[in-house]
Amino acid sequence: MTAILYPLATTPDAALSAPLGRAAREREAQALAGEPVAFVSGPAGPAYASREAALDALAGRIEDDRPGRLVQVAVEDRFCRLVEVATTRRAPPPVATINRDGRRWPTPPVAPPTVWRLSVSYWRPVSAAPAAGAPDVDHPQARRARRLKQTEAEPETLKAMSRQPLRAFKPQQPLDIGLFEVRLPENPDLVMPDE
Repeated sequence: MTAILYPLATTPDAALSAPLGRAAREREAQALAGEPVAFVSGPAGPAYASREAALDALAGRIEDDRPGRLVQVAVEDRFCRLVEVATTRRAPPPVATINRDGRRWPTPPVAPPTVWRLSVSYWRPVSAAPAAGAPDVDHPQARRARRLKQTEAEPETLKAMSRQPLRAFKPQQPLDIGLFEVRLPENPDLVMPDE
């Protein structure tokens, strides 16, 4: 049985140019790396305006199904694929509806502009992974940045802000007991109505 031999590398570009080795299974990749590994996918190389331009530039890396240019990649080398990525980060505007002939026909949404990127699946050593749980002190909290109405942030900045743990604006206030409530002497954590 043949299996895909995924490269062992720290970045998608390194997986294409200079992998540390190739392995089909996690335990084989761990033996090559000498530490735990994670299976990840990421974009590599430049963006292409059309699928045809990407297929022409990446000949031999991915399968080409166009008539007259059929290319099949060996099973072991099928760790790359072509993906279409939206270039805008904003959500599309709400769709306006039109009532015609007693039916509600929405106007067709305009597709956002897209580019084609090469996506590489590879084994990455855990020590090379970016810290996901560590708070990032260089970036403010997302809700504070929204409140200050800062200019539109870069995608990397937004990702860093989303990885930060949420912090309270001010310390939590003690529990307020109402005018007609009382704590029980035998259980001070319990508040009971006093009538």
